[in-house]
Amino acid sequence: ATIKADRSQHSFKLSLEQFMQKRGAAAIIAQGKKQKSANAKLFANIEKRFGVPAGPLIAIWGMETAFGRFTGNQNTVSAVATLAYDCRRPEFFTEQLIAALKLVDKGVLSSSSRGAMHGEVGQTQFLPKNVFLYGADGDGGGINLNGKADALASTARFLKAHGFPGRGPYGAASFAGWNAATVYQKALAIIANKIDGY
Repeated sequence: ATIKADRSQHSFKLSLEQFMQKRGAAAIIAQGKKQKSANAKLFANIEKRFGVPAGPLIAIWGMETAFGRFTGNQNTVSAVATLAYDCRRPEFFTEQLIAALKLVDKGVLSSSSRGAMHGEVGQTQFLPKNVFLYGADGDGGGINLNGKADALASTARFLKAHGFPGRGPYGAASFAGWNAATVYQKALAIIANKIDGY
């Protein structure tokens, strides 16, 4: 199933309009505005700490897991081990496997941690190496990307480290570090701008 998923990613070839419709952009924007209001203190703390406003974080959170509802059910270590062995990008996934094993050793992940088909974990779908490099404690309880505070703080830390410009309006290039697909970057920018009122 992991190899099949890796070789059948077709949504990035859609037009922007098709991609936005397929990913439920209108619902993400509507729900995202509610999340921004309901979690105003959390987003204010994250922006103060990392300089990344709510809209971009909410756009990623909504697009990646529908605000934490769909985080995946694949064993993370098994997924990255499979992709390191038999994949289009073995070097990339070997690094992910090493990071996943280090995270298990540190107690951040367990050998039974679940995530998406490519080994992504948590509410914003971090690959293991990114958890290792950018994982941030957003609530004082240690790093757990299955919790929204840590997932959003980690996402902000990642964006800051990848040159996120801060206040909007946001352009697609603002999200280049997050996802290499241009259609994904454009969708995130549109959603983030609408959530933050640009």
